Amino acid sequence: MTQASPSQGTQQPRLEFVMCASPAGTHRMAYWEWGDPDNDRVLLCVHGLTRTGRDFDQLARRLSSRYRVVCPDVVGRGKSDWLINAAGYVVPQYVADMLTLIARLDPAQLDWVGTSMGGLIGMGLAGTLAMSAAGRPARGPFGLPAEQTLRLGKMVFNDIGPSLSFPGLVRIAEYVGQPMQFATFAQAVDYVRSVSAGFGQHDRQGWEELTRHVFNQQGDQWVKHYDLRIAEPFAGQSEDGVRASEAVLWAAYESIASPILIVRGEQSDLLTSETAKRMLERNPRASLHSVPKVGHAPTLRSDDEIDPVAHFLLAQAA
Repeated sequence: MTQASPSQGTQQPRLEFVMCASPAGTHRMAYWEWGDPDNDRVLLCVHGLTRTGRDFDQLARRLSSRYRVVCPDVVGRGKSDWLINAAGYVVPQYVADMLTLIARLDPAQLDWVGTSMGGLIGMGLAGTLAMSAAGRPARGPFGLPAEQTLRLGKMVFNDIGPSLSFPGLVRIAEYVGQPMQFATFAQAVDYVRSVSAGFGQHDRQGWEELTRHVFNQQGDQWVKHYDLRIAEPFAGQSEDGVRASEAVLWAAYESIASPILIVRGEQSDLLTSETAKRMLERNPRASLHSVPKVGHAPTLRSDDEIDPVAHFLLAQAA
């Protein structure tokens, strides 16, 4: 696997926070920002279930000259606060938090890259916006035009779709809520590598970088960065419940009126080839890129994985 070009340098992101709300109170969501803060062309990159916004460092460095790249730590992860009530660790709350963040960013153009859970949040956001647009009056009070509706631009769904492989969900659920701690960072790296085989081949430095932001040193131990209670609503899902939610996700996916790139690891156990095919059939704006020798999920760290995403995002509309 070709590593991302060193010409991208050692540019580092700015750490910012935005205050969000849940039924139980308020919480701060951290986000990592790259590029010109005055650029109103925004790329929002949202990570997977147990990951952080720093997963997108290589992609962000590559695109920060063209975008203001914003990579949040979803609540309960990374530098973000933990929720008072663990029942809030669900997609609707994450969508609400993203809407708060987007209001802060005030983009003229908003493109999206979502890995795994980040893709589900993107679909949830698209569905929320579609329902809001359908229910909003065409004219505001006193005959003034109603406020312009937020429109999503290009969307990248990294190894995720409206239909989820239940065995894949079970595999993830088996380790999400387990309290792991290690005496050394090297042991933490070995653990991440053991539960992340789907990420594909990486050298030792690559695995260290994939571990650096997902294990924190507390005293003389290395522990997971996230609130272990994120597993509670996740582990409580039944196969019937997962299937019942698919109709909502498919409707949200079909509502997307902008170009879509589906990135699929060829060995993925979460986004099946059958679901990827259905995604192409049910939204004519979608295209598919398969990543060889990778499962769930492509890490978007190397040039051969970044190039197709960058080309899709930067290509001019036909």
